[in-house]
Amino acid sequence: MRNNEIKADISIVTPVYNASRFLAETIESVQNQSFRNWEYILVDDCSQDDSVAIIKGYQEKDKRIKLIQLEKNSGAAVARNTGLEEAQGRYIAFIDSDDRWAEDKLADQLTLMQTENYAFTYTNFALISEQGSIIKEKVKLPAKLDYYGLLKNTAIACSTVMIDRQVVGDFRMPLVRKGQDTATWLQIMRTTGVTAYGLEQVLNYYRQVEGSISSDKIGALKRTWNTYRNLEQLSLPKSIYYYSHYVLQAVLRRL
Repeated sequence: MRNNEIKADISIVTPVYNASRFLAETIESVQNQSFRNWEYILVDDCSQDDSVAIIKGYQEKDKRIKLIQLEKNSGAAVARNTGLEEAQGRYIAFIDSDDRWAEDKLADQLTLMQTENYAFTYTNFALISEQGSIIKEKVKLPAKLDYYGLLKNTAIACSTVMIDRQVVGDFRMPLVRKGQDTATWLQIMRTTGVTAYGLEQVLNYYRQVEGSISSDKIGALKRTWNTYRNLEQLSLPKSIYYYSHYVLQAVLRRL
């Protein structure tokens, strides 16, 4: 972290790659937050569209917005880690470049964390289409998830998470192309023993974009298995046990 700048309470990190279709909406949902003391770090991963120009346009008018441009395309994990290296805030929040937040997302989450002394929180979310219409009004998650609970139910959406680095310490995401967010939550829980707590409110709008990594159901199955076996290094019987629960929870969320 840079010592010559004032720390923001919350640092928000977004990896950006060819995100021009939805990026303005994402940035404005951050700017419209009722909680104002934040810095917003957008890390461009060599976009070939107008993403950088869009970010610079907002940056000129809002000095809380910061742009980092990677020299080569490296994937979301590297982009998020680059943002984490620059982040000054005690609290870290993430938002993907095609999602949007409710205006009280940061305020409500921070209030809960400070009131209850929670180090890791997430929220319920709605599913929206590429055009922004509601597909599902609420994806309801458990009230809390510890390490073993998250192995059974990996539904915490990256754009809903807030983490207190004063408690969990500095952290980075594993350098895998897909599924690095869930792998990070598991790593934090396993190494620190913290439990993640959920907010009942829908505070994030998760956009389902055709052809995106998050829309690839077969890919999700493969990367979850890879997380169990290779990142968390679970035994084969344990992997099968937690994987069966994961699949069941994924099916139930679709109902």
